[in-house]
Amino acid sequence: MSPRKTRRLRPILRPFLGRRLPADLRGQRVVRLAQKLPAGVRDPGFETLLQKIDGAPFLGGNEVEVYTRGEDAFAAMRAAVRAAEREILLESYIYKDDSTGRAFLEDLAGAAARGVRVQVVADALGSISTSGAFWREMALRGIESRLYHPLIKKLWYHPFRDHRKILVVDRHVAFTGGMNIGEEYGSTLGVRMPPGTTWRDTHLRILGPTAWEMAVVFEESWTGAEGAALDLPPLDLARAEAPGARILVLDSKPNRGQAETAAALAAVVSAARTSVWITNAYFAPGWAAVRILGQAAQRGVDVRLLLPGLSDVPLARHAGHGYFSRLLQRGVRIFEYQPSILHAKCMVADGRVSVAGSTNLDFRSFVFNAECDLVVLCEETARKMEAAFENDLKSAVEIRRGDWKRRTLLHRAGDTMARWMAPVL
Repeated sequence: MSPRKTRRLRPILRPFLGRRLPADLRGQRVVRLAQKLPAGVRDPGFETLLQKIDGAPFLGGNEVEVYTRGEDAFAAMRAAVRAAEREILLESYIYKDDSTGRAFLEDLAGAAARGVRVQVVADALGSISTSGAFWREMALRGIESRLYHPLIKKLWYHPFRDHRKILVVDRHVAFTGGMNIGEEYGSTLGVRMPPGTTWRDTHLRILGPTAWEMAVVFEESWTGAEGAALDLPPLDLARAEAPGARILVLDSKPNRGQAETAAALAAVVSAARTSVWITNAYFAPGWAAVRILGQAAQRGVDVRLLLPGLSDVPLARHAGHGYFSRLLQRGVRIFEYQPSILHAKCMVADGRVSVAGSTNLDFRSFVFNAECDLVVLCEETARKMEAAFENDLKSAVEIRRGDWKRRTLLHRAGDTMARWMAPVL
């Protein structure tokens, strides 16, 4: 008997550039498909549906850790960098020249001095406050760095930004979520930050085959910033069939993957049977998303939105307010987080499905930005996400329909105008 042929996954982007999502997987059609799954998100057909939407497989054999404090996430990321043996890939919308950015620079430079290849790509607009001298210092210390869509050189591409936050070490461990490289998430030096200044965010650490796929996603932005292609071998699919969390990577950029991400998120909400808890920093989702959330609530699903009470973009917060009346009317519960700026982008459904990454529920994320999110099928991860959500609710104020109806005419007019402006925020 001849030996069984090894199955491998090629290192290509999924969905591929130019793919058009089939009509039966768009809008209300995918909603109906998800609603019909007999066991909801626990139905075997749920995983099949999401794979059909995205064109990529779920990869198993992963271990997941959830971080809700910047100090903890950055400590784990820096530890992974210090333990790197071959390669470090770092992609961040914002990389600041502050205490956190400097701490990462020292660790990255130390890895480069050991012979590790270190590649960093940051968005030129997001990192506009970081001086050229900082990037030149990186180069002098052996770190390869690129800026994505420089503002002058790539003026025509100015609206199109790299909003991802990815760290991949040795293609074995990876991090992603909402955290950029900056001290607003908490000091990496153990300094106690003043109350209200530390942003609340969520980041994931992944140990396993999904780290390989995130290296494939990093390569897209790296080559888009005129870096050389990586040498990425295929993934042995036997690794991805091992026990552990099963993960689908939702990666997108303009003209690739954005319709798929929207459809996958719609499928999660529509397949839920008991609860959908969403945390999002910049919420201006459009009426189609409002309808999907409302439909879930009207089916008896506990749909809750945790949104910022404080925002670094106040106009974006008011754009979200423009949708509150319709959501509250349909039974969606809305809370605003009070202690500090809420920057997380995540969701947990039915104690089984968790989503976390860089995608906001706004126009920019689904039209202009490159984004990366993970759909995690793992009850242990979902329990951690639910616990974090419940803890955040202790510091949130619920927006009640009766009170919302009594807001001033000026507030109502401001919310409407902000909602109209959502595409340019």
